[in-house]
Amino acid sequence: MAYQETVYSVADRIATITLKRPDKLNAWTAVMDQEVRAAMQQADGDPDVRVIILTGAGRGFCAGADMSLLGAIAQQGVGGYRDGQSFLRNTSNGERADVRADFQKKYSYFPALSKPVIAAVNGPAVGLGFILTLYCDMRFASADARFGTAFAKRGLIAEYGLAWMLPRLIGPANAFDMLFSARLVDAQDALRIGLVNRVFPQETFLADVYDYARDLANNVSPRSLGVIKRQVYNAMFQTLSEAFESAEEEMLKSLQSEDFKEGVAHFVEKRAPVFTGK
Repeated sequence: MAYQETVYSVADRIATITLKRPDKLNAWTAVMDQEVRAAMQQADGDPDVRVIILTGAGRGFCAGADMSLLGAIAQQGVGGYRDGQSFLRNTSNGERADVRADFQKKYSYFPALSKPVIAAVNGPAVGLGFILTLYCDMRFASADARFGTAFAKRGLIAEYGLAWMLPRLIGPANAFDMLFSARLVDAQDALRIGLVNRVFPQETFLADVYDYARDLANNVSPRSLGVIKRQVYNAMFQTLSEAFESAEEEMLKSLQSEDFKEGVAHFVEKRAPVFTGK
C-alpha cells in the first residue's frame, strides 16, 4: 500500500507507524484512518516485526479529528457529508472468528493485534488522538506530551468506547475529571494517575522508546508476548476462575513450545536468547 499521510518503516524488528501531517499536528483524516489500519495489519502479519510503535511527526502526536471534517458534519449533518458515516463506523473488511467482537470495532482493533503496540506520545494527544493512545498496550510520553478529551467542549460525548476504556486505566474519578473538564493533562500528571507508563526527556524521547522496544524485540519470547497480550485483554471480560482455567491451558501449550526450551537454555548457558516465536 502507498502511504500518503503516514510513514511505515521497519528496523531492528520494530515497525514504526508515524502520523504525517505535522503542519496540522497530525489531525486525523479518513485517509489516515485507512492507512493506520493497513499499517497495523501489515506489521502484525510480518514475521520480522515483533513490536509496533505508533507516533506522530513534528511536535504533536495527534490533535484529534481534522476540524474541516467536523465543520462539514456540523454544517451538513452526518448523512449529508460523504465521509460522515465512515468517520463513525468501522471500515474493516469482515470479522475475525478468533477475536472478540469487542476488539473488532473502529479503533478497538489494536488489542486484537498479536504484537505489543506502544504509543510514543511526542506531543499533544487530544480528542480522537487521545483515544488512539488508550487502545495501545502501553503509552510512553515525552516531557512535552499533553493529553485531553476535548469532547465536552465540542458538544460531543465519550466516543469510540472511551467511557469503557479510560476508567479501566485511570479509575472512574480521574476519568470523570478528564471527560467533564476536557482539560489538558501534562506528562507528569498523566504519569501520576497511571495514564502513561513512563515519561522521557524530549531530547532523548524516541531513543528511549526504541531502547525499550528493542529489549522486547530481542530478549523476550514473541510467542509469550502474543499469548500474554491476549490473556490480559480477555481477562477484562472473565471471572478469576475463567482466567485461571485459561492460564492453565496456555501454560501446557507453552511448556511444549520451542520458545520455552530456548528460554531455559539461554538462561542456563548464560547467553543471549534466540527466540523464534514457535
